[in-house]
Amino acid sequence: MKSKKLWSFFGIIVLVLILNHIFGWSSFIGDPDNLKFLEEILADNLILAMLIYMGLTVIGCVVLALPGVTFAIVAGLLFGPVLGTVCCSAATTAGAMIAFIVGRFFLKDSIKPMVMKNKYLKKWLFDEKGNNGIFILMITRLVPIFPYNLQNFAYGITDIRFGTYSVCSLIFMLPGTAMYTVGTAGLADKENRLLYLGIALALAAVVMGMGAYLKKHYIKEEQVDDGGTTELDD
Repeated sequence: MKSKKLWSFFGIIVLVLILNHIFGWSSFIGDPDNLKFLEEILADNLILAMLIYMGLTVIGCVVLALPGVTFAIVAGLLFGPVLGTVCCSAATTAGAMIAFIVGRFFLKDSIKPMVMKNKYLKKWLFDEKGNNGIFILMITRLVPIFPYNLQNFAYGITDIRFGTYSVCSLIFMLPGTAMYTVGTAGLADKENRLLYLGIALALAAVVMGMGAYLKKHYIKEEQVDDGGTTELDD
């Protein structure tokens, strides 16, 4: 059963990659210019435009593994700084939740035993007291340790609760999302450009500052063994 789920997961990935190569989905959705049709829909129906945008964002981030910044830029251009941040944050969080569920269903039983062989990963990801989950989410959302899209699937193999994962992902991804949407809105809005760009720069300073602090004071320290080595393998 474990191997069937794992092979099914990889089979789905291969199928998506083949279909994407044939039909060019990622190239189309990943180009903001191709999403300008949403402007026409937005003029007539705000709710519909939001739903279509959010659907495309979930598909792009989860299925096609496109960078979330693309959709943050589109959100800023279409909906402005506030509504754009809300839409992008809701969509990327929904995508993260879906990927988490997929990872937990297809990967946990087969991948978890292998991951737990590494004492560092076991300590961080499978803490029996459950104290590390929120802290790890904060670090990985603010520090680019490994690709964001892979993070969402990877968390599915951990013992973190779905509710905790969802809420904390929303909170810790929000500053970065707002940074891009507000900044993009500033470039498009001549009247409020300085205000929006100033807010975006402030958010960027906060995100980078927190990321650098966490990376310096926690990640590197945890990688150092008692004997002074930085090897992660047993």
